[in-house]
Amino acid sequence: MGTILETNNLQKYFKVPAGSLHAVDGISFKINEGETLGVVGESGCGKSTLGRVLLHLIDNTGGQIIYKGEDITQVSRSRLSQLRQEMQIIFQDPFSSLNPRMTVYQTIAEPLQMHSHLKGKEIQDRVFELMDTVGLARRFVNTYPHELDGGRRQRIGIARALSLNPKFIVCDEPVSALDVSIQAQILNLMLDIQEERGLTYLFITHDLSVVKYISNNIMVMYLGQMVEMASSEELFQHQYHPYTKALLSALPVPDIDHKSERILLKGEITSPINPKPGCRFAARCRYATAACSASEPELQEVQPGHFVKCHLVNQNHLEIEKN
Repeated sequence: MGTILETNNLQKYFKVPAGSLHAVDGISFKINEGETLGVVGESGCGKSTLGRVLLHLIDNTGGQIIYKGEDITQVSRSRLSQLRQEMQIIFQDPFSSLNPRMTVYQTIAEPLQMHSHLKGKEIQDRVFELMDTVGLARRFVNTYPHELDGGRRQRIGIARALSLNPKFIVCDEPVSALDVSIQAQILNLMLDIQEERGLTYLFITHDLSVVKYISNNIMVMYLGQMVEMASSEELFQHQYHPYTKALLSALPVPDIDHKSERILLKGEITSPINPKPGCRFAARCRYATAACSASEPELQEVQPGHFVKCHLVNQNHLEIEKN
């Protein structure tokens, strides 16, 4: 499988009265075709902004976006219209992402009417086919979003995203607004569809158990930067960055005899507005040294395919104590 999407030093800054807010700052990664890259981190770390920049829903400030070998950082409106058919998004809130004045049929049919050559009966057949694919009963075809529960609304969102046969989908916390029982149904549905259609996902979430279940690789973000990335299995076995260790320490373990230390983060969160030089996690890191506040650490490959952005880590050893 080849690389379907790649970013090089991707940046997105927002102008605010106090200066420049660094929402996405120097992100570089690759996603292989047919795989899922999970993106985790605290609220406000830039996960959703990253997904929207990749799809040109908002413009980037710097860096490159490469899709199937083509630099799509700056593209014409006609080319962007073509790319939108291959690159789609599933939004976090299934209610606010749907037009309350449009029925299920109208919502799913709209992309087909705008971007395909299908007409009349062909569109109707395609809508019913998509409803069957996502497990939405055809009797709901003329219902409105407020008449459905959250799970069914999200199935509409998934059907709409699939309507033009995309290759890459940004999943922006697609199950966080749903009940736990419904979450499992939607996740299994997304995995089945991915296997059937060979889709590639960028799966944004703050739920570590969800990201482990669905992802091939996981990227951990903190204040706009990638601090660690590895395969799902490797990351849950070995965490090198103090922030990743703290995140995973919060996961409950279904074993009453298992004792694990919960790492509580203390200190004030560094402002993402005009950030000072140095590691952005240093103020909350119990291992921080003077070097951490003096200069920004570089992203290093500590194991094959395992990247960490930390001064205390190098190619040969980890200076952070192991608990």
